[in-house]
Amino acid sequence: MKAYELMLIINPSLDEEAREAVLEKTRSVITADGGVIDSDDVWGKRSMAYEIDGLMEGDYHVILFHGTTDSVAELDRVLRITDQVMRFMIVRRDDIKE
Repeated sequence: MKAYELMLIINPSLDEEAREAVLEKTRSVITADGGVIDSDDVWGKRSMAYEIDGLMEGDYHVILFHGTTDSVAELDRVLRITDQVMRFMIVRRDDIKE
């Protein structure tokens, strides 16, 4: 399995329960094929450089994980259709050993 970093920007108007549901859905996709979550950092609400969907603020989360390319493709698909996720980026980490 390869190391990846996922940064999520979630709609800041969500309540705590809805935000945790989005994060739990994300975690379950990562771990479904045997992936391992190394760290899950909450950066909190931050200002964005430009407006997205009429909002100038987003709730940032960074997840470091190890997974297969199939699980990353599934994660990409799930996050694209999740309305509460404003933006996301998955990056392969070459600086972390597999």
